[in-house]
Amino acid sequence: MNRTVKMAFLLACALLTVTVPLFAAPDTSLRNSFELRVPTPPTPVDIAGKTLLVYELHLTNFSRDELSLTRLEVFDADNKSAVLADFRDTELATLIGRSGAPDRKQDPRRIAPGAHAVIYLWLSPGGAAKLARKLGHRIEFDDAHAQTLEHASVEGGVAEVRAPTALTLGPPLRGGPWIAIYDPAAERGHRRVLFALDGQVHLPARFAIDWIKLDASGKFAHDDEGRVANWVGYAEDVIAVADAVVTATREDVVESAALGTPRAAPGGLQNASGNYVSLDLGNGRYAFYEHLKPHSIKVKPGEHVRKGQLIGALGYTGDSTGPHLHFHVADADATLAAEGMPYVLDRFRLLGDYATLEDFGKGQPWRPAADAAGTPRTLEFPAAKSVIEFDPSRPTRQ
Repeated sequence: MNRTVKMAFLLACALLTVTVPLFAAPDTSLRNSFELRVPTPPTPVDIAGKTLLVYELHLTNFSRDELSLTRLEVFDADNKSAVLADFRDTELATLIGRSGAPDRKQDPRRIAPGAHAVIYLWLSPGGAAKLARKLGHRIEFDDAHAQTLEHASVEGGVAEVRAPTALTLGPPLRGGPWIAIYDPAAERGHRRVLFALDGQVHLPARFAIDWIKLDASGKFAHDDEGRVANWVGYAEDVIAVADAVVTATREDVVESAALGTPRAAPGGLQNASGNYVSLDLGNGRYAFYEHLKPHSIKVKPGEHVRKGQLIGALGYTGDSTGPHLHFHVADADATLAAEGMPYVLDRFRLLGDYATLEDFGKGQPWRPAADAAGTPRTLEFPAAKSVIEFDPSRPTRQ
């Protein structure tokens, strides 16, 4: 090989060496997508004989593309092959919520650039959940417009499972029948209403129940249901769920005699709870009784109360669509700036349930429990839409 040819050959090799990386396939190992966070630890709670894990997975899309969620796997973070729950397609869509007014025309699985979403989890993963010390999450997603990527995934949101609590309470009311109004899947139900009031997001009513009394046929009111006094549970006794200390009361919120008319003075969230009582249950747990009848509160801040003691009457004040008792437990003495915590009731009798809240709203009879006399339940959180009786050994006040 002469010198000229040899120099040309070496130059060609050098150019090839330099230019090959410029045309190599792009590195796809790094991709801007979702931040996954679990702000509040997954919390076990016993409902209808099952231990459920209740918590929220927060997602923020940090990419420049609209991304579409296709699958969520929840796994044991110490053993990724142990999948505890797997959600896809429309089932996954039902778990996703957004802050503000939701756009019902938009698929909730489509997350715009910079947008935030919350996946509300209410898991029943069986025995495996009791063995999991930490949970991890795997999100699969596509480019919503199928332009830049398909079937990508990201893992994160590792969270330690909260140790089971032993907070056992008595009933907040007497007699029955009472329906436990809540629905984990309701778009604007207690379970999905977040408040950002002090620089961080809280979900105070994570385990809230609205209690409405029924008559024997399943009706919640007699004659004109638009009249507050005609509701079966109106003015019923509200009682202490435990030996506790009263931390706060309010009873200056006015009450209308009819549904749909103004019930509270202007002030927005300040009046949402209406007249209320909060109790310090000890160990950083507080009980809240809301929407109480004006001038019915029998206790004062600083007072020690005994389990079963009368503290007020069920009413129609604050942000309420009808007379009921809103009851929940939280980790701070604040009606909204706190995290909702689970508890169990020491005992109640399960009379039946409703298939849907629409059936209840129509005044239809509830579906009776297998035991016609009512199934005794102990150390459980009442199931959604269940109909129960408290303390059946004591007569219901007429």
